[in-house]
Amino acid sequence: MYPWGVLLQALAMVHFLRRRPETVWMYVILFLGPPGALIYILIEVVPDLGLLRHVYDAFGRRKRITQLEAVVLENPSAGNYEELGDLYLEEEKFARARECYDKAISPRTTHNDPIYRRGVAAIHLNDFVAAVSDLEYVTSREPKYDSYRAIALLAHAYANTGRRAEADRLFVEATEMSTLSETYLNYATFLASQNRNDEARQWAQRILAKKPTMPRYLQRRERPWFRKATALLKRLRAVG
Repeated sequence: MYPWGVLLQALAMVHFLRRRPETVWMYVILFLGPPGALIYILIEVVPDLGLLRHVYDAFGRRKRITQLEAVVLENPSAGNYEELGDLYLEEEKFARARECYDKAISPRTTHNDPIYRRGVAAIHLNDFVAAVSDLEYVTSREPKYDSYRAIALLAHAYANTGRRAEADRLFVEATEMSTLSETYLNYATFLASQNRNDEARQWAQRILAKKPTMPRYLQRRERPWFRKATALLKRLRAVG
């Protein structure tokens, strides 16, 4: 099969290193040779092709961003800037997203959506003080906003601005109503920062405990959180 078998193994290893599925697959690829690589590709790579739609979505977003950047020069309306901010947020261009939300939000703005998303952008920019202001506004009006994610993010922002008691209270409230891995990991990280290591381990392990019961397509989406939870558990083991 040379060189096609070697190429098959190389492709499988590249995918493995990028996606980081279970470690056992590395041994399947290396020790079973091309047949093992083929098995890996059929079970792990082919289902991942469904995720390519995000690539096509990205092309559409970037085209719409280009259009809107031209539109706002002629019509700098709040609605146009809000849509542009949403697109930049999806593209993970958080500084530009926040600039757009700033222009969409006027002193008379009462809509939660752009204010909440500006707070999300601020968190990604590590501007937790600004995030607190926006998220407090939203949660004071709608505590359940975004299926309790707003409260969980406010807890995370409190944790990063030294407001530990408020962070703890909101994390408890959020985790009673939400099972988001993001919320669990932020809570575990907060607990670890308070030297509450046993509790931190429990919340990190809750993320990993979800994996066996998840459909494979959800496992793929959750992989970044699984990796972060595993890394946190490793750090906690190191400190004893």
